[in-house]
Amino acid sequence: MTKPGAKPSPAGDGSGSGPATTDPAAAVAETIDAALAGVEHLASELSGQPEALLALLRRIEALHRTIQDGPFRACLPEDRNQLFELLAEMERSGGWPYIPRLQLRTFLDLLNQPASESDGTMAA
Repeated sequence: MTKPGAKPSPAGDGSGSGPATTDPAAAVAETIDAALAGVEHLASELSGQPEALLALLRRIEALHRTIQDGPFRACLPEDRNQLFELLAEMERSGGWPYIPRLQLRTFLDLLNQPASESDGTMAA
């Protein structure tokens, strides 16, 4: 799945035997995109099932914490200069990935809005 504005990967040999590029970063991006496409597909299949979608969101949040506290933390550079480079790259590319939570109070306020004030997805 290619995101809008993303650079297309080089054409492969047509064998369909994996990523069509030898660039490790591009191969990782393709793998991530494929996994996220599966999650997006699941979310669309769960459309209209708020309990199931809530469970999916909770699993995504737990996965975020697991990756953050496990593999990501374990591979942080120990060298100050390398850590600085990583932090500088994080800043250039959008900062720390954060999964915001819809606070219960905000959620209740959204439910109490008249349909004309909402975005149309929560019609009464």
